[in-house]
Amino acid sequence: MESKLLRIIDANFNRTKEALRVCEDISRFYMDEPALTRKLKSCRHKVTRILKSSPVEYKDLVSSRNAKQDVGKDSDYKNKSNLNGIFLANMQRCKESLRVLEESHKILNGRLSEQFKNVRFGVYSIEKDAVKKMSKKNDSIRKS
Repeated sequence: MESKLLRIIDANFNRTKEALRVCEDISRFYMDEPALTRKLKSCRHKVTRILKSSPVEYKDLVSSRNAKQDVGKDSDYKNKSNLNGIFLANMQRCKESLRVLEESHKILNGRLSEQFKNVRFGVYSIEKDAVKKMSKKNDSIRKS
């Protein structure tokens, strides 16, 4: 399998899981929202299960990494002013990376592509619930 495609999948798998973990911890420790926390955790585990059923082996993903020479590693990230902003930025990051996983798996396995799409739409619902909860708490919810 082409190593460039594996790099795309590896980077976006990591990006998705990292973003979901950030949101999960903010939901758990800052927002004190057990139901939202469970949904985020479940979503993170679904992504892992999907990738485990992929024809791509994890060792091949890791072998494809080239972090030292990644042309995007020094991207300029904006500072977020509060945890809600960090939460929303990571939700966006998650949705975008799920879309990349969905598209890249169209080449590998259409069934898995559809599963990534379903997770992405689930994340849209989670985000909607989270924004509602943030609004009720009168917290700042500017999208970054």
